[in-house]
Formats: sequence, C-alpha cells, structure tokens
Amino acid sequence: MTKKETTLVAFSTQKGGAGKTTLTVLMASYLYYVRGLDVVVVDCDYPQYSIQDMRERDMKRIDSNPALRQVAFEQFSRLKKKTYPIVNSAPENAVEVAKGYIESATPPDVIFFDLTGTVNNPAIINTIGLMDYVFCPITADRIVATSSLSFASSINEKFISTGQSNIKGLHMMWNMVDGREKTDLYGQYEKIFGELGLSVMETKVPDSKRFRKEGEAVGKNLFRSTILPPDKALLRGSNIDKLADEFLKLINYKG
Repeated sequence: MTKKETTLVAFSTQKGGAGKTTLTVLMASYLYYVRGLDVVVVDCDYPQYSIQDMRERDMKRIDSNPALRQVAFEQFSRLKKKTYPIVNSAPENAVEVAKGYIESATPPDVIFFDLTGTVNNPAIINTIGLMDYVFCPITADRIVATSSLSFASSINEKFISTGQSNIKGLHMMWNMVDGREKTDLYGQYEKIFGELGLSVMETKVPDSKRFRKEGEAVGKNLFRSTILPPDKALLRGSNIDKLADEFLKLINYKG
C-alpha cells in the first residue's frame, strides 16, 4: 500500500491585517471537521502563537457553555476523532517539527503553517520555500494589496521562477471583499498579477463580522473555532465551502 503524501500549505503575506490566521483556522477546521481530511496546524506566529491561544480560548468557552459542550460531544461521537493537532514552532524549525507527523504511520493530508510574512527574515523566507503551496491573501486596501503584491513577487522571483524550491503553486486570493463597494482596485491588481505570472483564485471571501465570531457566553453559533466547524447557518454566504473546493483542486487533493 502506497503511503499517503502530506501537502504543506502556508497562508502567508507580508502585511498584517489581511486575514491569514483566520483563513488558516477556517480552512483547517472546515476540511477536518466537515470534509474529513486529516490536518495539522503548525503555529509559527512567535511569540504570541495566536492559533494555539485560540485553541485555549475555545476549550475554556466550550467548557463553560453547556450548549457548546453538547455540540462538541455530538461532533466527536460522530467523527470518532479528536481535535486536530496545533503545534508551536519557530519559523526556521517549522518543517522539522512537522516531520514527526509526516513520517508517522498515519500522516495527515495537509499541514497548515501560520507564518508571519516578511521579505526581510531569511528564516521565514526559507521556510516558505519548503512549502508545496502558498496562498497569499490580499484586501482591497491599496497599502495591503501593494505589500502583498511585493511579497508574492519576491517569492515568485526567488523560488518559483528559478525552480529552487518545493513550491508547486503560489496563489493570490481576495479576502474581506465588500460586495457593496464599487472599486476598480480588483481589476487593476488582477491585471498586474497576470503580467507578473501570478495566479489569483476565483473564489472571493466576503467581509463579514462572522469571520471574527468566536462565540459569546451563551448560544452555540461559532464560526471561527479550532474545535468546531463553522456553524451551518453562518457558513451560508461565507464562500468558505467554495474556497475549500477550489483549494482542494489547486493542491491536487485526490482523496
């Protein structure tokens, strides 16, 4: 029997505020709890380790909320598996840390790396070069878009165009899109992406308060969680399901 291959993926960009950590969590949780893939998250956001911190908040929230405890119990009884692992690592050691999972008897389908993005940190850039796929979120803020474009261009020039990396695909993706906003920024930047040979995903993720919805003291409607998938009612109109479909197609997932 051929051993399952693990795909290494990073949502990464140079500018903060583009939503890479939220997208990492949403995609990991949706694929793991809804689509049935096995995933691991390596949190390289040193020193705050924001995803690990989110897991701890999730555990406390569920422990103190009877409705959420019941949802979690029913979920894990149905799935017959625990929460996906979240491991902390310095960026330069991230792939080495992930090797324990890759070389295990049951390797995961996807390992997500939450990387801070900067073209000035060799450790981070070298780790990005070890990814199979890099997804670069951008927003319709000219400063963020310009910074993300600079970041993606650097990765493209250093690794992809030279063939000196593991990267099979670098994909730009629009995040926090306001459907009511009339702007030609999308068209302007997509033209630049094309001229630079950069791919842009078809699925656009809308701007919505639900992406910041981790839960309240009462109720059971969570959207962003490391322990539960996005609530079905909140999932509608979020494009997370469509994003997952396109994501799996782009990484050539065969499961």
